[in-house]
Amino acid sequence: MVDGWAEAPDPALRCPWKQIENMALLRKINRILLVLLVLMVCLLLRSTLLRASTRPRLSENRKSPKNAGQVPQEHAAEAHDVVPVVICASEERMGASMATINSIISNTDASVFFYVVTLRDAVKLTRRYIEKTKLKGIRYKIVEFNPMVLVGKVKPDSSRPDLLHPLNFVRFYLPLLDILHSRVIYLDDDIIVQGDIRDLFNIKLKPGHAAAFATDCDLPSTHETVRSIGMQTTYMGFLDYRKQEVKDLGINPSDCSFNPGVFVADMNEWKKQKVTKELEKWMEENFRQNIYSSAMAGGVATPPMLIVFHDKYTILDPLWHVRHLGWSPDVHYPENFLQEAHLLHWNGPFKPWNYPAVHLDRWEKWFIPDPSGRFSLERPDDDS
Repeated sequence: MVDGWAEAPDPALRCPWKQIENMALLRKINRILLVLLVLMVCLLLRSTLLRASTRPRLSENRKSPKNAGQVPQEHAAEAHDVVPVVICASEERMGASMATINSIISNTDASVFFYVVTLRDAVKLTRRYIEKTKLKGIRYKIVEFNPMVLVGKVKPDSSRPDLLHPLNFVRFYLPLLDILHSRVIYLDDDIIVQGDIRDLFNIKLKPGHAAAFATDCDLPSTHETVRSIGMQTTYMGFLDYRKQEVKDLGINPSDCSFNPGVFVADMNEWKKQKVTKELEKWMEENFRQNIYSSAMAGGVATPPMLIVFHDKYTILDPLWHVRHLGWSPDVHYPENFLQEAHLLHWNGPFKPWNYPAVHLDRWEKWFIPDPSGRFSLERPDDDS
């Protein structure tokens, strides 16, 4: 002690203990940071795996190229000689879609790639139907369609409720399907292909045309049949010409219509011309003004296509869309004519998986039984 003051401890004696305390604190902080880092990495890995598990994928049976880890599998579909086909597969009509696919692959040696579009609830069913049957070797990608894009564009209509199914409007939204090809074929699910699909794909589209359809005035040999079942072949049968919005279009009501259940689309022109946006415009107009309805000949999916593509489409060979097979259970086409047809379309209420319907043998030869047992044929000798 000096003059009554306590002598301060020597700082040199305190420093080692202070340093030890600081080092212990730093180690504790580092451990906490390390734990947090590990947790973040785990969360990122989990998120990545979840996205990968829900992402539409190609058939697991398709051979993956070397270095596939560096190149997304889907890019393998971009080969020059591939024929891409878009087809919808609803839970209620899954067997129909698979019959269409079977007919395509059985009548061509071309490499076909299928964009199979469905709703979320039917993704697993779709994959199982493919992987558990003879179709397991096809190249495909399941695409989930979000029906929310149709809000405010489609109004309820009880005359043909099947025509209001969300997948009936997929053809409007091709750019949303993540298609990797510059040209695709779109097919309805009530179709059988008898020709080589490559010939349809190779049609030459005229400059500035985003799509090719078969006109309803194109096949004289079907005219008598079409008239006998009351089918419309002109714009008058699809649009309400009493409405000013329709009159303002300047479209002659006697112009030939077309069926959009089969078409070849140029994706670059489709996007360039903003076709989807134009189709949505007329869907919204009908929602407000009711300028067409499913009570008319082609339902609610045909009129917007007729408006947007009027005088702006290439005409398909009529044998690539022989249609109206589903409009009457009694009216038949001549057998020799059916043999010449490259594609048969049962558009209308009488579908070939139900009964009554016509030309059942032409469709049933391509039918593949549903491994889940959900889809079955309705035939007159059924016990039910």
